[in-house]
Amino acid sequence: MLQRVIDSFGVGQSNNGLPLGNLTSQLFANIYLNQFDQFVKYHLKARYYIRYADDFVIFSSDKGRLIQQVALIKEFLQNNLNLELHPNKLFLRTVSSGLDFLGWVNFPDHRVLRRATKDRMFRRLKVNSGKESINSYLGLLSHGNAQKLSSVVRSNFRI
Repeated sequence: MLQRVIDSFGVGQSNNGLPLGNLTSQLFANIYLNQFDQFVKYHLKARYYIRYADDFVIFSSDKGRLIQQVALIKEFLQNNLNLELHPNKLFLRTVSSGLDFLGWVNFPDHRVLRRATKDRMFRRLKVNSGKESINSYLGLLSHGNAQKLSSVVRSNFRI
């Protein structure tokens, strides 16, 4: 069964990749990246590390240490998992400037929906404003500081 799921999707000429959006994607990411999780935890000794699928963040008050860790992470991913960091998605910044992660911009005391996520939500609701879609987005919005946005969704898209 797993072979059928894997073979149902391919990316580019190399035909590599996983079927994104398929329920198995998160499972495959967790299995494949477990070795990376162990590396970050036990070798880098990162105290504050979060990963969801292939997105991850590492927090530290020592910027120099983070810069050193980037090189070690790149080397580990290439040598052990045949992966590489996306060059346009690597950021070193202060928490107070906001952390863009999983569709939200996270601040120490609140989070706001990323602009692109908000725009995509409204585009999709214009195409499919069924009860399930509206409730799904209202559920998403309940996880951040998005009360005004929730009101807009409720008033423009009737359940």
